[in-house]
Amino acid sequence: MSRVGKQQIMIPAGVVAEVQPGLVKIKGPKGELQRIIDKRVTVNLTDGVLTCDVKNKENKTERALWGTFASHLKNMVIGVTQGFKKQLEINGVGYKVAMQGTDLKLEVGFSHSVIFKIPTGIKATVEKNQIALEGIDKELLGKTAAELRAVKKPEPYKGKGIKYLDEVVRRKAGKAVKGGS
Repeated sequence: MSRVGKQQIMIPAGVVAEVQPGLVKIKGPKGELQRIIDKRVTVNLTDGVLTCDVKNKENKTERALWGTFASHLKNMVIGVTQGFKKQLEINGVGYKVAMQGTDLKLEVGFSHSVIFKIPTGIKATVEKNQIALEGIDKELLGKTAAELRAVKKPEPYKGKGIKYLDEVVRRKAGKAVKGGS
């Protein structure tokens, strides 16, 4: 049995959930999210509580879907009420970031500056060498942050690159100095 899937998801005041066959819509003060539900998973809404269930609880794949969709629904409720935030940091001499309209202009050691398009639904702000991404869709936010980090991953020798604010980059020693003969 899925421990995550069995948990009930409480719908707070000000949030409206709508369950249709194969689709769940959740609307709150920050926006609206919807998700297509797998045909093996059933979602029920009773008295402001969302519950997930599967047809065959003995099937390993269905149990995995049960917990996965329960987590998706929980993240949707949190997203439309509080929202999610990811912070990234740019380290390196001469490395800069600036807003260019709704996009980010990155100067991260290439011969040219990189224009990173921010998808709709994500809000980006820049302060010195830190980038803050905010949004209601946790998946889209995580994907955007990962793609932004992939532009210039932090390297282990000097630590230059784009990293998450709480990420620790393991540093390597450079070339060892050879002793005199």
